[in-house]
Amino acid sequence: MVLGQDMGSTLHYIGLMSGTSMDGVDAVLAAFAPNGRPQVVSRAQVAIPPDLRQELMALNQPGDNELHRASMAANALARVYATAVHHVLSLSGMTPSKVSAIGAHGQTVRHQPALGYTIQLNAPALLAELTGIDVIADFRSRDVAASGQGAPLVPIFHQTLFGCEHVRVILNLGGIANITVLRPGEVPLGCDTGPANMLLDLWCQEHTGAAYDKNGDWSLSGQPLDRLLDHLISSEPWFAAEPPKSTGRDLFNAQWLKSRLDAHAKIQATSGQILGLRAQDVQATLRQLTARTIAETIRQLAPDTRDVIVCGGGVKNPALMHDISVALPGCQIRSTLDEGIDPQDVEALAFAWLAWAHQQKTAGNIPAVTGAAGPRVLGATWPANVRPVSSAS
Repeated sequence: MVLGQDMGSTLHYIGLMSGTSMDGVDAVLAAFAPNGRPQVVSRAQVAIPPDLRQELMALNQPGDNELHRASMAANALARVYATAVHHVLSLSGMTPSKVSAIGAHGQTVRHQPALGYTIQLNAPALLAELTGIDVIADFRSRDVAASGQGAPLVPIFHQTLFGCEHVRVILNLGGIANITVLRPGEVPLGCDTGPANMLLDLWCQEHTGAAYDKNGDWSLSGQPLDRLLDHLISSEPWFAAEPPKSTGRDLFNAQWLKSRLDAHAKIQATSGQILGLRAQDVQATLRQLTARTIAETIRQLAPDTRDVIVCGGGVKNPALMHDISVALPGCQIRSTLDEGIDPQDVEALAFAWLAWAHQQKTAGNIPAVTGAAGPRVLGATWPANVRPVSSAS
């Protein structure tokens, strides 16, 4: 996958990403040309152990002894990150000394930009020790300190990767969905649109035991419930808020869904109707919720686009991709694979780029997207020791 042809004077960076689904770590080793365009050298995916995933999920809500548990989880996550780093280096045949830095996003467990903070669990000092490579992390907090949302951060990278001579939208289908609007010669726009896979995965696991709804097959066994869909959207003020805006598991979680289902049941009972919700019908409705909120945001920010390029795990759900196509008639909905980029690589590659931008003293945010007071260099550096310690220590 070649994104930049001039590979002279290349620098190498590793990007690590564990998203809101918390199922694994995506890692890419990328070579950067002087103009900042990357070429993926190797990629790896490492599963997050089930007990660590359960603890990370639990830490999204208040609980006992949080500080200790969060620190221990951060250390455990750093060891998973280190394993991913060793994998991509092994696959490439490259030594740690050839890598300029690792861009490590960490795992978001709180996102409260309105209150002036966002928390990504990470142990970058430990990761530097385990790999022998400089680590750049804590990308979001500087934007939040400048009164921004701290998210989404990928639009400036999307512009580098996907900018062209016509209007296009880049759609990321992770746990949360976000879009970037690219217009030739203009500053990118973008924002989160709401849940993508987050509620779908949660409901599927609760009712089937599976971690996710493969291909959307279970949701296709149900029927979307229009009144429930309308209630889910109309009862949540966040959907009607104007950008800049971002969200996460703090808002869209099991409690959010239960409260909406309970409220909808009361409304139906009051009107004399029997609810009788089937779990697969709720799943089908949640699939429609993702598609409809994405489509409405795209129509708001880019009503003239006919080109929507999709990345993230949701690309693997053909039922969801079909719903998005139906919700956006006239738009071509396609994977970033059509642009030569694996959709699973894009976010990890973005954090490799943010690490590159940090060392280049280049702004990593777009104030028009996040609402920050101005452009800011994002992240902080944890320099590596000369010799790494054992990953088993």
